[in-house]
Amino acid sequence: MLATAVVDTIRAAAVAGTFYPGSASELTATVDHLLDAVAVVDGPCPKALIVPHAGYIYSGPIAASAFARVRPYGDRITRVVLVGPAHRVFVPGLVSPGATKLATPLGTLSVDTAALASAGIEPNAAAHAREHSLEVELPFIQRVAPEAQIIPLAGTRADAADVGRVLEQLWGGPETLIVISTDLSHYLPYAEGRAIDQDTCNKIVAGEPVLERERACGSIGINGLTWVARRKQLRIELLDLRSSGDTAGSRDEVVGYRPTARGAASAARRS
Repeated sequence: MLATAVVDTIRAAAVAGTFYPGSASELTATVDHLLDAVAVVDGPCPKALIVPHAGYIYSGPIAASAFARVRPYGDRITRVVLVGPAHRVFVPGLVSPGATKLATPLGTLSVDTAALASAGIEPNAAAHAREHSLEVELPFIQRVAPEAQIIPLAGTRADAADVGRVLEQLWGGPETLIVISTDLSHYLPYAEGRAIDQDTCNKIVAGEPVLERERACGSIGINGLTWVARRKQLRIELLDLRSSGDTAGSRDEVVGYRPTARGAASAARRS
């Protein structure tokens, strides 16, 4: 019998050169600089992160404050479940890009297609083709966990329990990191946005899976993760809270960013 060759399907980078640098050398230097600027904090590796997905000039420092927490453990992370909102195509539930690899200027990341199949995730290439919410996290993952396969999931609307059950199925052990991609409030005056974002953070830290898209465009992932966190009694920690008005944007209309870490169940049970 003749073996059938496996042909890779690559999801091409869509926002390289706009949301983040388009050259490999500049992108490596940028991500490493952002990570190096974060103060080292001792502690266990978080099981999950919530990170922003705007252009690096705006949200890069905030995303780095989360990814830096898993950087010391990158050699053991072999799988990243990455969940983000589908901004351009309405998607009920969660879908994959239907690709075997994801490209950035730093190279390609392998997709864990077996895990997607086992979780019953359907492909939707159109929803992923121009979507930035997952793509902007990939260079950070490539720098902190270069051997990790990706389980890329995007969606617009779904019940927290439905998303949570998918995450539970993909939960794994210390080899698996969950990354939820989201921004917070959009285009509000600085003080108003800050107040709303602080209230949103309070709800997340309290473990309330009830966020609406107006509060966080990636609420589909946040609510699903919060649903799981309550079932597993995970501790939720706020790492940073800033907006574009704190980084590189005007304070007339800001977008809020907040990274969050959820501790590993073995080290972060509620008392």
